[in-house]
Amino acid sequence: MSENTTYPVSPYILKLPALMRRVGKSRSSIYRDIANGLFPAPVKIGVRSVGWMASAIADWEASLQSTRHPVAA
Repeated sequence: MSENTTYPVSPYILKLPALMRRVGKSRSSIYRDIANGLFPAPVKIGVRSVGWMASAIADWEASLQSTRHPVAA
């Protein structure tokens, strides 16, 4: 995936397969990062179903970019 790929911020919920494609991480990496406080936690959307708010993922992506490319003062 290109580093310049942008996604619209929306109120949509991403299910795990779409999330894995978007962020380029495996299921186990996502859940490990959640446990370590490095990735947004999912929201419960049903009795046996969770998803991730697209806006929370966009914020996480933006935070990665800001730590990779600090702005020179």
